[in-house]
Amino acid sequence: MEKQAKIYVAGHRGMVGSAICRALEAQGYTNLLKRTSKELDLRNQQAVEEFFEAEKPDYVFLAAAKVGGILANDQAPADFMYDNMVLEMNVIHSAWKNGVKKLMFLGSSCIYPRMAPQPMPESCLLTSSLEKTNEAYALAKISGLKYCEYLNRQYGTDYISVMPTNLYGPNDNYHPQHSHVLPALIRRFHEAKVSGAPSVTCWGTGAPLREFLYVDDLADACVYLMNTYSGNETVNLGTGKELTIKELTQLVAKVVGYTGEILWDPSKPDGTPRKLLDVSKLEKLGWHYKTELEEGIRLTYQDFLHSKVRVER
Repeated sequence: MEKQAKIYVAGHRGMVGSAICRALEAQGYTNLLKRTSKELDLRNQQAVEEFFEAEKPDYVFLAAAKVGGILANDQAPADFMYDNMVLEMNVIHSAWKNGVKKLMFLGSSCIYPRMAPQPMPESCLLTSSLEKTNEAYALAKISGLKYCEYLNRQYGTDYISVMPTNLYGPNDNYHPQHSHVLPALIRRFHEAKVSGAPSVTCWGTGAPLREFLYVDDLADACVYLMNTYSGNETVNLGTGKELTIKELTQLVAKVVGYTGEILWDPSKPDGTPRKLLDVSKLEKLGWHYKTELEEGIRLTYQDFLHSKVRVER
């Protein structure tokens, strides 16, 4: 990407989009296009078409999405499917109509089958059934990456898709019901520490295995791949390392400074048993993560403390 190129980051105020903006600006890209959801509703096809026709961006990072944890996905599957499918189709289609040089579509590791081989290679996509608790979100994301693939095949576009593992970091959502596991744990352990609660009860058994990537590492990988990779097969973005949810809770409690008892409620869902990405393709392309999990959690906890007023409104 040329340093003066016009780059549209869709979802620039979210955790992922804001990290991509930080990475781009740190590397000398100065001509960034940004629109809030109030300024541009990506679900509105006409508005998106008019934006692309007026601005004519050279490159697009499609990081905008309606996201949430197990509870949010399970309670509102229709909303997750509609919002994500419509916004991504609008952006990708308008990018194609207006001659965008290259587009990156950011998916999610939940696109892979519930019982996929571990670690999960890119080639296991659509080989068996999805995890039911986030099926609607996964189907929307699969549609986005397939649309990019079909445009490449039919029209010769250069649209690439990346599948991040579980992400965390600055500007995350710390909502007690609608956030992902790591930011939810940060908030719960912090509040338990402040209130002096003798115990914290966590969902499920603590047995599932998960992989986590610090969001600024993700952003660095995204900019790197936009500059170095073209191809129809998606690229997994992760660390290649995993730990149990129980081990994660112990690590978060340690970082936050909570010393009470951690209890488990096995009546609540665990979700997918294991989600480890095969990152051999990413490493062969020349990229490797930098931030270890404990250090990343420390940085994220500092962000939580600074954003606490915003979170609790």
